[in-house]
Amino acid sequence: MKKIEASMAGTVWKVLVEVGEEVKAGQTVIIMESMKMEIPVEVMMDGKVASLHTAEGEFVNDGDVLLELE
Repeated sequence: MKKIEASMAGTVWKVLVEVGEEVKAGQTVIIMESMKMEIPVEVMMDGKVASLHTAEGEFVNDGDVLLELE
């Protein structure tokens, strides 16, 4: 499993994928909001979303796991 982590603290604004969905390298899977800026979270490899560890509106800290790919 490959863990996708938050690169900075912020609020999860949009979750763009669901568990079981196939994703491609470079695809934006989550959009975070921090200091009134939208920050896209992209995956760096192809895979399938195995689990989501956050939801829209949640605050996350730097290094928190957002989702896992298999």
